[in-house]
Amino acid sequence: MASHTDNDIETPRPGTWLSRLGPGLITGAADDDPSGIATYSQAGARFGFGLLWAMLLTYPLMVAIQVISAHIGRVSGRGLATNLQRIAPRWLVLLMVGLLALTNVINIAADISAMGDAMALVAPGRPHWYALGFGLLSVLLQVFLPYQRYVNILKWLTLVLLAYVATVFVVHVPWGEVARAAFWPQVKWSGDYVTTIVAVFGTTISPYLFFWQASQEVEELRADDQAAPLRHAPAQVAAQFSRIRFDTLVGMGVSNVVAFFIMLTAAATLHVHGVHDVQSSAQAASALRPIAGELAFMLFAMGIVGTGLLAIPVLAGSAAYALAGVFHWKNSLDLEFSAARKFYAIIIVATMAGAAMVFAPIDPMQALFWSSVINGVTAVPIMVLMMVVASSPRIMGKLPISRPLRLLGWMCTGLMLVAVLAMFGTMLLG
Repeated sequence: MASHTDNDIETPRPGTWLSRLGPGLITGAADDDPSGIATYSQAGARFGFGLLWAMLLTYPLMVAIQVISAHIGRVSGRGLATNLQRIAPRWLVLLMVGLLALTNVINIAADISAMGDAMALVAPGRPHWYALGFGLLSVLLQVFLPYQRYVNILKWLTLVLLAYVATVFVVHVPWGEVARAAFWPQVKWSGDYVTTIVAVFGTTISPYLFFWQASQEVEELRADDQAAPLRHAPAQVAAQFSRIRFDTLVGMGVSNVVAFFIMLTAAATLHVHGVHDVQSSAQAASALRPIAGELAFMLFAMGIVGTGLLAIPVLAGSAAYALAGVFHWKNSLDLEFSAARKFYAIIIVATMAGAAMVFAPIDPMQALFWSSVINGVTAVPIMVLMMVVASSPRIMGKLPISRPLRLLGWMCTGLMLVAVLAMFGTMLLG
């Protein structure tokens, strides 16, 4: 990236509202991956409308922590892993990033498996080979497409999430009961209920999303000759902070609205008809067919494939950005393969290792459970370090996060700590 001085930095002209959507929208949409769809479907099938309130609770906290991630990337001009090393021991950051990469590979395996199963429901062929094909397609797109073109593809792929909104309108929904459950919840203190809440929180607020959004802000900097890290470009602060806020509000809004509708669909169909145990997103789609009809089934099944194509690059890419940041390797989707071999190697290995796990005698849902446990273990310390970084004048210059954002960020960190403690409590008591 070219060097800039304060005198030669121009203020970028504001674009259309669509052009202001990017890292936040893609990050939010990727959160509703096939594994997340399985979690939300399970919550709706098991507890009906009883957990819809969780999506309203997590929205402002999710927005806050992702805005903080974006601010770190845009203000400092560096990815999250690089910044974490400036305030924490290298061994600790390496441990957390290694665990992040491991959980991402397991998530990729679960997502690719679900995509293969979903594709086999609507077209002839074996699920495993569909899964391998999706893995290869994702690798080719990330390695060989220029960053801006690839981001545009991901941005338009977010439209597949509308399938889950549309599904609700082809089934009967008692909207009065939904409103009561969402805004006046009846909380149950059973182990099963608490475990499901923890799963929903862990799916909604995930460490890989922090690394991805911070890195995408750095990518946006590199792609714009007029842009510079905000600590060196005060004239750009107001416009960029406004864009980040708008982008993230919309992106996390899309994520939580879609999660709400997935849970609502499962509750209004599967739960009502006595189907209370859903082990995968593909199983949820199959169960919808006799209850809600062919259209609801097709929308749900194809949504799994579309969201997987969106999520796999984010999972593999966030692992690559994190590891490359720790080892100070060149890392950018805008670079040619020859200029960032180690970065792209991580993307290829993570994606294809996930695809290979589909052929292994491993229960993907059991593996996903343990990846959730590891995610829970790593999420809280990563969030604590993020809050320290975002408040540090040494890293953020004159632009540390505001007091309201700091309050919401610590609230989100506290919520995740409570969720992790509850998860371990239920594991010990269960």
